[in-house]
Amino acid sequence: MSAILIRDLRLAFRAGGGFGLGLGFFLILAVLVPLGVGPAPQVLAAIAPGILWVGALLACLLSLDRIFALDHEDGSLDLLATAPVPLEGVVAVKAFAHWLVTGLPLVLAAPVLGVLLNLPAPAYGWLVLSLLLGTPALSVIGAFGAALTVGLKRGGLLMSLLVLPLYVPTLVFGAEVVTRGAAGLSVATPLALLAGITAGSAALLPFAAALALRVNLR
Repeated sequence: MSAILIRDLRLAFRAGGGFGLGLGFFLILAVLVPLGVGPAPQVLAAIAPGILWVGALLACLLSLDRIFALDHEDGSLDLLATAPVPLEGVVAVKAFAHWLVTGLPLVLAAPVLGVLLNLPAPAYGWLVLSLLLGTPALSVIGAFGAALTVGLKRGGLLMSLLVLPLYVPTLVFGAEVVTRGAAGLSVATPLALLAGITAGSAALLPFAAALALRVNLR
């Protein structure tokens, strides 16, 4: 499993389309929003939690089709499916590699971009915590969507349509954590729901993704 993780990380940095693309998109969005809605501090502070979470979600979405695409193109996916390792474990490792390349940089960059959107000071810690809890769910759900559409021509659009509705609960509760944190309210309920979504996704979706891969590779 460690060899698969190292291989995916190397491919992500060599082939591009993962590490820099998501981070660049996140930065561009944070820069363009103040230009579009105006520099009013009150307006930016009100919309900052939602904008940052939407940006993180879309940045993760950009590189989802690459989770299995390169392996399918060079035949590695067929070998992994017949290897004496559980395909569910392979899916989990690939989702983790996607999070390391895409989700973790977004978590680290979010406080800096929060400054551009005039995010209230009490919300920074909750922003980092919510992204740290929520972005792994985005990667796991995305791996499931990528498994459903692997091998399809122009499957990226179909995958987006399949994955985006599944992202909505994570987006809603993640933004709610930051909004309540900025207002000094209790964040226990949305934080627990966000953690529950991530835990449930990590526990169940690798099995569903592995099943989808087996069906598509027949």
